[in-house]
Amino acid sequence: MSKVIEFRPAPSRDSGHRRETLLRFAARHSPRYTSYPTAPHFHDGVTGETVAGWLEALPPNEAVSLYLHIPYCHTLCWYCGCNTTATQKRAPIAAYVDPLLAEIDRIADRLPARMRVSHLAFGGGTPTILSERDLDRIMARLHARFDLEAGAEISIEIDPREFDTTLAPALAAHGVTRASTGIQTFDLKTQRAINRIQSLDITRRAFDRLREAGIADINADVLYGLPHQTCESSEATAKDVLSLEPSRLAVFGYAHVPHMKAHQRLIPDKTLPGPAERLDQADVMDDVFCTAGFERVGIDHYARVDDAMALASRAGTLRRNFQGYTTDRAETLIGIGASSISRTPSGYVQNHTGVRMWRDSLDKGELPVARGVALSAEDRYRGAIIEQLMTQLSVDLDAVSQIHARPVPDVDLSELEAAGIVTRTGSHLAIHPDYRPLARLAAAAFDTYLTGSGARHSVSV
Repeated sequence: MSKVIEFRPAPSRDSGHRRETLLRFAARHSPRYTSYPTAPHFHDGVTGETVAGWLEALPPNEAVSLYLHIPYCHTLCWYCGCNTTATQKRAPIAAYVDPLLAEIDRIADRLPARMRVSHLAFGGGTPTILSERDLDRIMARLHARFDLEAGAEISIEIDPREFDTTLAPALAAHGVTRASTGIQTFDLKTQRAINRIQSLDITRRAFDRLREAGIADINADVLYGLPHQTCESSEATAKDVLSLEPSRLAVFGYAHVPHMKAHQRLIPDKTLPGPAERLDQADVMDDVFCTAGFERVGIDHYARVDDAMALASRAGTLRRNFQGYTTDRAETLIGIGASSISRTPSGYVQNHTGVRMWRDSLDKGELPVARGVALSAEDRYRGAIIEQLMTQLSVDLDAVSQIHARPVPDVDLSELEAAGIVTRTGSHLAIHPDYRPLARLAAAAFDTYLTGSGARHSVSV
């Protein structure tokens, strides 16, 4: 039986001043800060041997987190910014598994011990494009080379349109505890404009099969700023999403970057909403979700009050990595698969994005590293400040300075302070909750790589 959604009044807003302020800053470009330094500053000076040394230096008694990237989908959604390839053939997917297993072995061979795993995530692409046998082989290899902790979160991204519901029991049998579902919008006109037709019924069926298999924690991703999207369609989608009873929600603004993703050129600029419309769409969904009792988390997430992410947000232990917001507290995240990104205490590294180059490196006995960046003490310090701003919307600069033994950075936040976006009390900085999407701009003030870098980023709202 479905739960009755209890609605409560959404947080009040000083709509006139807030709207004017947000629109003043909304079109400014800024990184999403899922790392620091950000990915545009990775370089090819970091090699496979560099990363091998980083892996060998990991503390052997600390748990690590694993991310496996499956870069295939049956169809390509035109809004998509992920590293993926559309295929209707089984052969490329099956051929991807053996080198993936080889990379698992190559990494495990470089670790100082048989490591514990606190969090395992499958992303893509569409990881559930894998067959049951593929999944069996991958999980068997992971168990052979790592120790998954009791209670480890195992998550997987699914596309409800392509989800073989017979796969749900297999996922549960392998210990999957959370599924993340792509929804984006239920408006048919917008779905046609982004090449993704997905009904509420198909989505509900996927949710139902997952829950019947015992996978109760299900996330939902939605977008605003899509072609032909309106406040009315955004509100309708938000209410339909609530009817599915997700545990967490991610509400992202569509990033139109056709200079980086050529397939986005299939979306005409004239069909896209402007800054004011994007803001209104984000606000209407925020009202729906907050009224239904979801807690805001970070700059663009929501969670039920009893969900681990809401608890982590309240406790100040929320983290941020390339998967977005996470409750995973491991200091090391090892990415496996083409284009995947790893984070170690020594630095960040990205694998070759093309499957062929990734596979060729593995065939040569190498780690398939394309680029990365070694972290300096200053990088770690500024990264800690930025992560707190992005997760907690506040930071005590003196406290972080003492932990890292670094002087407090002299940054200019005067424009954000004058606008009421940022409040400074002594060494404490706080971002007003009404302006949480602009946390990226506050974080950017601490980014020494940003000025004159030439990197192109998405708009802030």
